[in-house]
Amino acid sequence: MGHAEYAKPGKPDVLCAAVSALTIGTVNSLEELAGEKLDVSQDAETGFLKCDFESALQEKSNFLMDAMAFSLEAISREYGQKYLQVKIEEV
Repeated sequence: MGHAEYAKPGKPDVLCAAVSALTIGTVNSLEELAGEKLDVSQDAETGFLKCDFESALQEKSNFLMDAMAFSLEAISREYGQKYLQVKIEEV
């Protein structure tokens, strides 16, 4: 069972896989394509991912973050907030 607990035990969790692909893909794009300096913490066991930015984001980085948030919100609407809740905080 995946972190989203969407799939039945022993079956692949497509929701967990989708969220992982979006978030990890965005982090990789921020580093490799946009050249952002990031401090990334993750725990594969729990599905935790935290990304701290060392400086203000560039315009293209903001676009990548907006695209990720848009996609995660679409997944949440499709599968329901029982499995995925998206909370956006600006600090």
